[in-house]
Amino acid sequence: MKVHGKPTRTLWLEPDGQAVGIIDQTRLPHAFVTARLSTLDEAAHAIRAMLVRGAPLIGATAAYGVWLALRADASDAALTRALAILGDTRPTAINLHWALEEMRRLLTPLSTSQRVAAAQRRAAELCDEDVAINRALGGHGLKLLEAAWERKGRRGRIDVLTHCNAGWLATVDWGTALSPIYLAHDAGLPVHVWVDETRPRNQGASLTAWELGQHGVPHTVIADNVGGHLMQHGRVDLCIVGTDRTTSQGDVANKIGTYLKALAAKDNGVPFYVALPSPTIDWSLRDGVKEIPIEQRDGAEVSDITGRLTSGDVATVRVTPEGSPTANYGFDVTPARLVTALITERGVCAASEEGLRSLFPERAGRHP
Repeated sequence: MKVHGKPTRTLWLEPDGQAVGIIDQTRLPHAFVTARLSTLDEAAHAIRAMLVRGAPLIGATAAYGVWLALRADASDAALTRALAILGDTRPTAINLHWALEEMRRLLTPLSTSQRVAAAQRRAAELCDEDVAINRALGGHGLKLLEAAWERKGRRGRIDVLTHCNAGWLATVDWGTALSPIYLAHDAGLPVHVWVDETRPRNQGASLTAWELGQHGVPHTVIADNVGGHLMQHGRVDLCIVGTDRTTSQGDVANKIGTYLKALAAKDNGVPFYVALPSPTIDWSLRDGVKEIPIEQRDGAEVSDITGRLTSGDVATVRVTPEGSPTANYGFDVTPARLVTALITERGVCAASEEGLRSLFPERAGRHP
């Protein structure tokens, strides 16, 4: 995708080959700032503090984090330590653990002299694979947007509601839920996106709106509780969201508030799609509500908010009374029964074990 007209990825190997470059997403939308990751600890901090976020990008960053660790020490003990430190950064996104398992399987049998080059090569491959997966996923999702346009008699516009950020900022490039939207826009379809603000971290208002604007896609930021109202009045043609972990039965964990959007969509007959890159499938889980770990984050994300003042300065202010406790659940689970279909890099399928098996027969029954 593009930033200020320049093709840009969210993660790259620095020109000197000694570090990884990232976009510091905590500074968006008010400043576009990049950061340099040179050590294991810096990579782990970038994931934990959400300088990088989004399940696919977390996995890619973790893979490079292993490489950074092995540059300092390529021993078995160092590899085990790196995998453990990176694995503990975020509990919900399965891509993190999938990428680390890929690195573990590759590197464990190798000698210490072979590991650094192999780790760098595999991390780069995982990034390129992520781009290819999301581009293919977008192509299948584009067909759903084209069908929605036909249902409207090719009049007006295609109104899509999304929640959180599942665009290119959440991946290496293209995005998941937004990939079909970018392709539709580039193909000349009149697509418009309702962007949920996504409290408490405001990934929709800060990130989705920013990247859609960079690409020229029409969009409108709305408060999180507006979606149901819009659906009641026929102003949402379909919903597309991402996922951080999906069970073998088609339950999906996504940013907190997704479940409520799915309930509203079901009540109003609005198709509710989930963009699902295959690395986000956790084949070992069946019941998402009972089995998917839900991250609980710092309560300050609820009590405080950061924005730009009229003076132009960026500041953080408190919005809750002093002494009021907060709870900050990062994700919720949308049961498969509320999901119209899953959009994957291999096609669109029912949100069920049968649907997933039909597209990924070689992965069924295996842990990522």
